[in-house]
Amino acid sequence: MKASARNRFAGTVSAVREGAINTEVELTTAGGDIIVAVVTQASARSLELAVGKPAIALVKAPWVMILTEEGGIKLSARNRLAGTIRQLIKGAVNSDVVIALPGGSEVHAVVTNDAVADLGLKEGVAATALFKASHVILGVPA
Repeated sequence: MKASARNRFAGTVSAVREGAINTEVELTTAGGDIIVAVVTQASARSLELAVGKPAIALVKAPWVMILTEEGGIKLSARNRLAGTIRQLIKGAVNSDVVIALPGGSEVHAVVTNDAVADLGLKEGVAATALFKASHVILGVPA
């Protein structure tokens, strides 16, 4: 599958919770990371999402936020993937930040250079990637 999303998490559907309008789907990667997606019931039926089915979660890098300290902050973002910054590539305005996760996956985030400075981002620093479940696009093998 070719897609413009930098973040691709292959895994297996580990939970499906149907709601009145949307369906919440949990995908567990081989490394043990859990990605939560919210899709319409129509999409869940069309993709035939069920526990045990392989799937891929896609998340565009600009949709990923970075947190360096919890500090008692509560956020609505369901996906929180903690790791260590493996690479930081600075551009003229934005930077590409790559966070290595303990299970072997990586998360790419595109953030402003001001945010990089404010958060003290650099290689080796602990960081958490945050993104909303509604920003996850699910795909299944054809």
